[in-house]
Amino acid sequence: MPQRKRGLARRVLRGALLFAAAWGSLTFAVVVALRFVDPPTTAFMLQSRIAALIEEPQGYSFGYQWRDWDSISRQAALAVVAAEDQKFPVHHGFDFEQIDRALADRERGGRTRGASTITQQVAKNLFLWPGRSLFRKGLEAGLTVLIELTWSKRRILEVYLNVAEFGPGTYGVQAASRRYFGKDAAALSRPESALLAAVLPAPRRYSVASPSRYVRHRQGWIERQMSALGGTGYLEALDPGKRS
Repeated sequence: MPQRKRGLARRVLRGALLFAAAWGSLTFAVVVALRFVDPPTTAFMLQSRIAALIEEPQGYSFGYQWRDWDSISRQAALAVVAAEDQKFPVHHGFDFEQIDRALADRERGGRTRGASTITQQVAKNLFLWPGRSLFRKGLEAGLTVLIELTWSKRRILEVYLNVAEFGPGTYGVQAASRRYFGKDAAALSRPESALLAAVLPAPRRYSVASPSRYVRHRQGWIERQMSALGGTGYLEALDPGKRS
């Protein structure tokens, strides 16, 4: 290789490494900051609002109201854990048993099984975009590890409860509670919490306001899982305080 081409290749490689280092440092700083600072928005919220402005500017309603951990019903916290990630208090960001089951289902040609933990969903909602590409999943995995290393479990669940989508344009349990039940998130009952959690797999397909038979069935299953986990005491490892 001529000297000039070798020099160009080294400069390109050096530039790529510097860019990767800068991006990594910035990402680390933002993730650490969000351990203490409540996110004003997320990547998913921004994408949703931009798409709505293009596709349905007149009919779109956006709701996002942050609530701290102590202003959210423990029933709501338990419901999302029971519905989405029952090993959340004990895993380190990934549920490998669920991943193995999902891969086995895919090999058999069965329905696609969700295997994302709450931490993975927080990483995706905050920073990424919908999709199943290996590149996006790789970014998600790295962010998941970083969040688990720098945040407490209670903070991860607090952020998830505030940024999860519960219906078109409805983000977080406070906005969902106000929109669907006319009350604050602190006052959510067990059945209401289970109903909100029941739509989480596909909040634009399933409805809290007009729940289908499937959603009602899932709501009942979630309530049974909440009991099987031992009630809100299951969250004591995340929150020493006791409040129903």
